[in-house]
Amino acid sequence: MKLYISRLKVYAYHGVLPQEQTVGANFYLTIEAEVDADDTALRGDDLSGTVSYAEVIASATEEMQTPSRLLENVVFRIAGRLLADFPRIAEVTVSLEKENPPLRAHAESIGVGLTLTR
Repeated sequence: MKLYISRLKVYAYHGVLPQEQTVGANFYLTIEAEVDADDTALRGDDLSGTVSYAEVIASATEEMQTPSRLLENVVFRIAGRLLADFPRIAEVTVSLEKENPPLRAHAESIGVGLTLTR
């Protein structure tokens, strides 16, 4: 089964420019995970048979609080953390968008994505 978290808004301090790590920006985090849910969750309606999206959000937002220069580093850390924290996750895709990046052109957001498999 798939677990989706779409465009979770997180304020953080990632970027190459010094001002980006001082002022911060809005980021949008999207997570898609292949979860090995069992009958405990599917038929028994019991959280122990799947992965809590609230706990996934907590782990991901905690990783977002560690500043990085590159978004590539952030998505790699989040994806690795989710695989480490949640044994039921078989594969995870993490995408991260930065709102209104400091560019010489107008872009609503820029971003990167990464998929890791157990």
